[in-house]
Amino acid sequence: MGLPGAGKTTLASKLVPLINAKWLNADEVRKEANDWDFSDEGRKRQAKRMADLAEKLKKQGNIVIADFICPTPKARELFNPDFIIWVDTIKKGRFEDTNKIFVEPENYDVRVTEKNSEIWSIKIADLIVPYVWDNRKPTAQMLGRWQPWHTGHQALFHEILKKTGQVNIMVRDVKGVGDNPFDFETVKKNIEGALKEFKNRIKITLVPNITNICYGRGVGYKIEEIILSDEIQKISATKIRSKMRSEGKLK
Repeated sequence: MGLPGAGKTTLASKLVPLINAKWLNADEVRKEANDWDFSDEGRKRQAKRMADLAEKLKKQGNIVIADFICPTPKARELFNPDFIIWVDTIKKGRFEDTNKIFVEPENYDVRVTEKNSEIWSIKIADLIVPYVWDNRKPTAQMLGRWQPWHTGHQALFHEILKKTGQVNIMVRDVKGVGDNPFDFETVKKNIEGALKEFKNRIKITLVPNITNICYGRGVGYKIEEIILSDEIQKISATKIRSKMRSEGKLK
């Protein structure tokens, strides 16, 4: 649910295949019913229509995703969802009448605050149907020192996760080698804390101090450089360690 233009349909389109759900889009349902009445009564009728369709699909054993504005508490009561995703990415939609009657929900399961449907869909999918790691599924790999894990690494992880849906994060064994003060357990704890929403989609493993990655012929691996924004690229673990030392948080 959310204002027009908030990204409900885009999010639903990413979420549906992740949990093998049936999808009810409000515009498509209105089109099928040939009912474009947006009065208070028309909106209530639409909420009840959506609820009836969802209930029918649910009784057939399906997970059902309904994406529609659902602007008032009464509409939400009529629809009676099991799980509410509030797409709260804009303050005003393109229809002033909807803006005027829209009541922000007091209760919801997830509040989406940014237009990043690929990552949000994964987060939400895992809340509804917990992900199960499978060693035989295509898996992406991150290799680094992570001294410490920071927001730049977080942004990089998000981009890499989109590739395959699960990521093996390899931690180089560099404690005490040069300016690398954190041991594996500390690094692992930091990563797990930062990626707790994706806990079933990651493996964190200690590996030797790998400095060269080599392979023979074209054997199916993809070596990719992920280019992030200049702002993210400028984040430096060296500067973070220096700041931690100045604050007495690191020797």
